[in-house]
Amino acid sequence: MMYPYMTLADGTEICHSQIVEKDGKQIVYVHFERPNEKGDFDTARCELPSCQWLIKRGYTQKELDFFIKLLESNAHLLDKYAASGWIQIAWFIYSQRIQDFLLVQ
Repeated sequence: MMYPYMTLADGTEICHSQIVEKDGKQIVYVHFERPNEKGDFDTARCELPSCQWLIKRGYTQKELDFFIKLLESNAHLLDKYAASGWIQIAWFIYSQRIQDFLLVQ
């Protein structure tokens, strides 16, 4: 299952998996996707912690390099979110919105 992480200014949606066991190692898949002018999607998928690209379609090398830098600076958060599960993340976001609402009142 993939969980939403962030949306970039160009419309790229970034999602991540839960922690997955592969060859005795714990990994997280990070998926990048945005609609393109062909009515299709540019798609890329990376495996953490190795930062190995599994899919690269439609994004330029410059964009893929940016994604690697983004992953390196966000790896600790992606690992935390993948380990704790989306339910806890959703509850955190919901509780923050309640706090923001109460502050406005």
